[in-house]
Amino acid sequence: FLSRNFRCDCGNSKFKNLQCKLLPEKGKVNSGNKYNDNFYGLYCTCKRPYPDPEDEIPDEMIQCIVCEDWFHGRHLGAVPPESGDFHEMVCQACMKHCHFLWAYAAQLAGKENEVPALTKVNSLEDEAIVLKVEESEEQKREIKKESGVEHQEMKEEKQLEQFNEPSTSSGSCPEVKQTFLSVVTKSEAPVCKLKELQSKQFLKKDTATFWPSNWRSKLCTCEDCLKMYSELEVQFLTDECDTVLAYENKGTSDQETERRDPLMDTLNSMNRVQQVELICEYNDLKTELTDYLRRFADEGTVVKREDIQHFFEEFQSRKRRRTNRMQYYCS
Repeated sequence: FLSRNFRCDCGNSKFKNLQCKLLPEKGKVNSGNKYNDNFYGLYCTCKRPYPDPEDEIPDEMIQCIVCEDWFHGRHLGAVPPESGDFHEMVCQACMKHCHFLWAYAAQLAGKENEVPALTKVNSLEDEAIVLKVEESEEQKREIKKESGVEHQEMKEEKQLEQFNEPSTSSGSCPEVKQTFLSVVTKSEAPVCKLKELQSKQFLKKDTATFWPSNWRSKLCTCEDCLKMYSELEVQFLTDECDTVLAYENKGTSDQETERRDPLMDTLNSMNRVQQVELICEYNDLKTELTDYLRRFADEGTVVKREDIQHFFEEFQSRKRRRTNRMQYYCS
């Protein structure tokens, strides 16, 4: 297993006399290489090998899509969904590193991360820390719909009416037009999804999180968020081709391509008459070549290159004689 952005070490200071045959001109050191405990055969927070001969507890291992380490299900701080209805997991340490993911967790990472109906926090010793207590998500959504969106629509309609009304003065109304354009520009300005989620109530736990298949597409890609991803070195989170599912689909597609029969592809591209002619020619070649090689088998002699060349020359000659003897009739 090779980690993301990992490159072979051949040709660098670890193997002074060995040159890389794949990329001879590559740099001596790849800064993208990260040597964690996996490279020494140790996994999870328990730092044990896999399979572990001393571990008698049956437990599957799950890979974190950020650090790419493998973890026992019982060492994640949260029980994986029994139905297995998740596609990716982010471990405890990576959730601390990628702290912004907690704002998405309530909506995208399953019911275990939903915010309970709390209005007061007694102490910081609770199981989870409520970062911000406001209206519930449904209440906020309704308030936004009733006050924000409708107010914005009424304001724009009013500006449109003012813009479309005939001017009472001799000149045009540049002030009205400028106001209308500023309203449109403001409404079309990109909104940071992360800031919207962070303004709501959400939980932050010391656990791993489990995510559905399409969660990466929900992450904000505004300029500020992209800069944050780069600083945290997790730019790949917005790349849906980086997922395990994408790799599995690509592997399946490659296997289907390898299993594809070139002869059948050629036949499918022909019409019915061409298909019949090709099949007849193939059967003739197969029959005559089998009979020709049987002589060598019966005599116990070796088939040489000259023998194969002689066979195909004779085969082409017989084919031309058969073609020349054909008679064509016009109706």
